[in-house]
Formats: sequence, structure tokens, C-alpha cells
Amino acid sequence: MTTLLKNGMVFTPLGFEKKDVFVSNGTVFVGSATSFDTNRAGRIVDCTDRVIVPGFTDVHVHFREPGFFYKETIASGSLAAAAGGYTCVMTMPNLNPAPSDLASLKVQLDLIEKDAKVKVIPYGAITQKQDGRSALSDMDAMAPYVCAFSDDGKGVQTGALMEEAMVKAKELGKMIVAHCEDESLLYGGYIHDGAYAKAHGHKGICSESEWKQVERDVLLAEKTGAPYHVCHISTKETVDIIRKAKARGVDVTCETGPHYLVLCDEDLQEDGRFKMNPPLRSAADRDALIEGLRDGTIDMIATDHAPHSAEEKAKGLAGSAFGIVGLETCFPVLYTHLVEKGIISLEKLIQVMSVNPRKRFGLAGGAIEDGAPADLTILDLNRQQQVDPNQFQTKGRATPFAGWSLDGKVITTIVNGEIAYEETNA
Repeated sequence: MTTLLKNGMVFTPLGFEKKDVFVSNGTVFVGSATSFDTNRAGRIVDCTDRVIVPGFTDVHVHFREPGFFYKETIASGSLAAAAGGYTCVMTMPNLNPAPSDLASLKVQLDLIEKDAKVKVIPYGAITQKQDGRSALSDMDAMAPYVCAFSDDGKGVQTGALMEEAMVKAKELGKMIVAHCEDESLLYGGYIHDGAYAKAHGHKGICSESEWKQVERDVLLAEKTGAPYHVCHISTKETVDIIRKAKARGVDVTCETGPHYLVLCDEDLQEDGRFKMNPPLRSAADRDALIEGLRDGTIDMIATDHAPHSAEEKAKGLAGSAFGIVGLETCFPVLYTHLVEKGIISLEKLIQVMSVNPRKRFGLAGGAIEDGAPADLTILDLNRQQQVDPNQFQTKGRATPFAGWSLDGKVITTIVNGEIAYEETNA
């Protein structure tokens, strides 16, 4: 079906401009309504007072299938993505079977082809057991089918193994995407090793467990010339290391999550919905992340959407599984707490949620221009909502933002020219 989106404020390289967008055969054409043969439009949508942006892209989600369908499935996770305005997501490999060769990867690819509501691109594991320690996976065989290679959930524990992975990834034209965590520095911790942990008798995770591996890896990326991306950074030291590495010309990018930008360990409650890995750090870390986002050190926002069952998240900070959901709250949380407070512009937010992820991972669709893929998100910035996890599309319910009042609402998500999600009360 062809669709005419009329009178919307459209994201362009020059900022937002009032334009019409014609969607036909999975591509977009931009101009004014007089530029199009409106008789060709099977549907005309009035986007007055609404914003049209390139569909959000999340380079870090966990859809749990195959292996853990009780937490999430490709179907439920991709529907949550569409409800959050995402047209493309990249799924991490901590699955069963983990995608460490073509046969195990094909299990996930078949599920994606059958059930995905948005574009879903998997990662291949770095190591055979997706454990950060075993021999390298069959990267050659998987390379044509994966967005990059990661052992997310596990840091690669030796520099020699990481260097070997980087050399192979560069040879294949792929990127290494690293969860950085030195397991020798964890000491059984499960929240940030800060004031809250000390005051409440919890075991802490030190910041060094993250930044030490980042420090190691950027030197290896510099040595090998391999493209390297750091997952969910959380510490001020990590920001500084990446900033300096970029200044030296190292091919490194990074992401952080919305929760690290608006929360810190002072906000912790004795509830599993506040437990994630890496943990919420100090206010000083949060402020450093915000500055890194503002100055371009942090390239993109990724939710690390990580659903678990209610039982797995009902055991407090000490006993609950690591991970929270985030696809359906990311935009309104950051719009309300960063854009409306004047910390970053709306253009900057769209850059880090839509444009930069696609650019770094070599995907089309980061701009709304003639001939671009029709992967679009329509937003109503004037709509208010209260976060109610029971209304989520994801199977997961654990979010630190439950009950928050937020501004900005995803109205419609269009993937390949077809509606993947439409807000029923729009």
C-alpha cells in the first residue's frame, strides 16, 4: 500500500522541516503534497503537530530465543521494538544454542524469518561457548549473516584471545562488539561498589572491572586496526579512555543505555527492577556519561533490553537476575529527562538513536530522503504517558521507570513501507 504522510515535521540533515513524505514500494519520497500524485496514495495520514524521524535502531537487545522463550521470543521482542519506535534491532548471542557456527545461527535466523515484526539482525558469538574464554567461533561461516561479533554477557578474558578475534573480524570486514568485564575483579558483586552498597550491606562491582578491559581493548584495536565497539559503558573512566582513543584515531565507538543517563546508585531501591549489568554507577559517572554524549564520545544509545521472568526478578538486588527491559520506554525517558531539560537537543537524540547506529553498522536508512528505505517512526511530542509495565508488549516487566510520567509518544512505526505498530488511541 502507498501512504502519504502529510504536514509532518521531518528530520533532515538541516534539522526539522515541515514536509510531506510519500511511502511507496518500501521506499520514501520527500517534498510537498503537490509534488505527489495524491490519487496514488492508498492512505493519507495527517501528521500535523507530529514528528517523522528515521526509525530507531537498537544495536543491543536480548530476545532470548532460541533457548529461553519464557523470557521473550522473537515475536514478542520485535513487537516491543515496534511499539518503542524501532525499525531495526540487533540481537545478542547469549542463547541456546549460542550462534557459534552456521548450524546454530540458522536456528535463530529461521525464527527471525518466521516471526520478526521489525528488522532483526543477529550477532555471532566471538567464542565457541560464548564464554569469553574458549576458542574462536566459526566466524568465517557466520560473517555473511551477522551484524558483528560479540560475547555479550561475558568479557573476553585474555588479551591474546581478544587480539585473535580482532584480527579475524577485520579480515572478514566485521566489527568486534565487546561487553567489557574483567571477571577477576568482580568478587561476587552485583551492584555498584559505592555509597548505597556500603550503607545497605551489598557486595559491590568496582568500576575497574569495566574500564580495565576497555583500556586493554582500545590498545588492541589501535594495534590491529580492527573496528571496535564498546557495549553499555557506565563509568567516567571508560568515557575518558574512549575520548582519548578517538583523539588518537582509533576506530572505536561506544554506546550507553538510557538508565545510565538518568539514574545513579543513589536512586537504587531494594527491588530487582534496579539490577542490571553493568550496574547503575555514581552520580559522577552519570554526569560523565552525559558529557560524553554531548561531546560525541558516546556515539549511540542502546537499551540492552534484557527481559526475565517475574520470578527471576523478584529476589531483590542480591538474588535477582541481571537485566531490565527498555525498548518501550527509551525515547520518552530520554526526551523527557534530556531534551526537555535542555541537556541535549531533539536532533541530537535522533542522531544517537537513529542515524549513528545505522552508520556505524553499515545499514541504510539513516536519513529521510528520496529512495531511502521506508523505515520511519512518527512521534507525538505533546502526548503524555505513565509507564505501566503491565501494558508492555515485551514479556518482561522489570523496569526502573515504572510509574514515571513521561512526555513523547510513539504513534506509528513503519518498516519497509508497512505499518509494524500503530498506537490505537492516536
